[in-house]
Amino acid sequence: MSEHLSIPQLAGVAVLALAAAVVWVMCLTRVLRRGHDDSRGGVSGWRSGPADLAALPVLPAPSVLSALPAQRQAGPQLESVELTPAEEDAFAGLVRRFGRGR
Repeated sequence: MSEHLSIPQLAGVAVLALAAAVVWVMCLTRVLRRGHDDSRGGVSGWRSGPADLAALPVLPAPSVLSALPAQRQAGPQLESVELTPAEEDAFAGLVRRFGRGR
C-alpha cells in the first residue's frame, strides 16, 4: 500500500477496477452470445412477436466464438532459391561444422 494515497483514493481505485471487471464480463458475454437464439424470441433479443420472427432469415449455426476471425487452413506457399555451386559448398561446410558441435 502506498503511503501517498488516502483511503478514499484507494477505495476509488478498487471501485473503478470492479466496475471495469463487470463491464468486461458483460461485453464478453454479449460477444459470446452474439448470433445465438435466446429465450426472448429474436436472434438478437430485441425483436418480439410472431411477425418479427417470420421476417428473420434462416442463418447457419454460428461457431462458438463467432467474433474471432477464422484460421487459415493452409500454410504459406513454399519458397525456393537456386544456389550456385559455391553457395552449396559453403552451406555443406556450415552443416558439417554445426553437426560436429552436437
